[in-house]
Amino acid sequence: MSDETAIRVSNLGKCYHIYDAPSDRLKQFVLPRLKRLAGRSSRDYFRPFWALKSLSFEVKKGETVGIIGSNGSGKSTLLQILAGTLTPTSGEVNVNGRVAALLELGSGFNPEFTGRENVIMAGQILGMSRDEIFEAFHDIENFAEIGSHIDQPVKTYSTGMQVRLAFSVATVKRPEILIVDEALSVGDAFFQHKCYSRIRQFQNKGTTLFFVSHDMAALRSLCNRSIWLNNGVLRASGDTKTVVDFYMTEVYAKQQSIQTSDGTSNDSSREDISIIKPKRDCRLDFINKTNLRNDIEVFDFDEEAYRWGDGLATISAIRIDDVNGQPLSWALGGEEVLLTVEAFCKESLDAIILGFIVRDRLGQNLFGDNTFLTTQDKPVFVRAQNTVRAQFRFLMPILPAGSYAITAAVATGTQNEHIIHDWINEGLFFESHNGFTVSGLVGVPMHSISIEEVNQH
Repeated sequence: MSDETAIRVSNLGKCYHIYDAPSDRLKQFVLPRLKRLAGRSSRDYFRPFWALKSLSFEVKKGETVGIIGSNGSGKSTLLQILAGTLTPTSGEVNVNGRVAALLELGSGFNPEFTGRENVIMAGQILGMSRDEIFEAFHDIENFAEIGSHIDQPVKTYSTGMQVRLAFSVATVKRPEILIVDEALSVGDAFFQHKCYSRIRQFQNKGTTLFFVSHDMAALRSLCNRSIWLNNGVLRASGDTKTVVDFYMTEVYAKQQSIQTSDGTSNDSSREDISIIKPKRDCRLDFINKTNLRNDIEVFDFDEEAYRWGDGLATISAIRIDDVNGQPLSWALGGEEVLLTVEAFCKESLDAIILGFIVRDRLGQNLFGDNTFLTTQDKPVFVRAQNTVRAQFRFLMPILPAGSYAITAAVATGTQNEHIIHDWINEGLFFESHNGFTVSGLVGVPMHSISIEEVNQH
């Protein structure tokens, strides 16, 4: 296996023995041995169930791979084998790197031990020395946020508290390979945001991620490639959007008992789509040739708009650019654009954040974002008399006809605790012409976010 490969799976199979009665398990253990000693042929007292069959794939270092499939398709079995907690029946698995597995969170905890004692035990299982555990304990405790419960027996914890502690221990030290099996479906929304933020930090630093979830939005957001398992067999592999689209189409077809044009049911084993290549989305080409075309007129930045803040930095530009950074006076709904926000810093500022909100004519927030999550690991420092620029890349939504405004702000600090230096209310207007007559926007914003200092001396 090459140094660039994190995981290689070759003809992997896992078979379970299914017994119809407890006595059959005893018969299987005793009778075949006795019959072989007597020179007689024996039979099995179980039914074989292959959870995985002839599964082969390869994952490069730094890749993020999603695993999808219905319940019982073999997803958890695969991850347990990759994590080393389950032995395969056939085939070979090669794992290159330190693995942290979040399978059944809290299942490795001793309920009679306190949280503190379980942290020490779990850390040693992960290969950390006692000194490393004690050095990292403060970070584990802070991330878990369970307070004094850390010194209470785990049997008194809620499921959410076990999730917090288990995730904190497993990820306090960045693993080379991280395996997550539906772990983040438990727990409160705030903690889920913290978990996803840490996972993204690991991705940016080169961690290979295996992620199982029934949350298709999370898969699309985190994973650049996905594998679809069906009855233990590789059904499809390819870019996440295309694989998820195929999967959801088939799920819907089964739910609705949809028949194919040849009169047969939509059976997942009917065709071979094991390797899926992305197809060009031609819908916008069609839309832009019809009366559904959404033309968006962009007006000039209004420096005289109402603003407030302490004035240490001021918003100096808000504009909508094309993907090459050229300003647009007209855009199309569905077109990929860059929303550029610039701020001039009168003094040197650290941990700077730029953000925006798009509002409709009634002042309702439609969508927005800021640079904090992108930069919290490496806060941006801008020297005095320099400009900071943030660019938010997304698909311009297809909007109902009407006027819209962009509010932007520059601050320093964190998402929850910050100082506003300049908040410019509705600093840029744009008008949607001949848009859909229905309310609401069509399109999901935000492909990427970047921020950098410019005009350095």
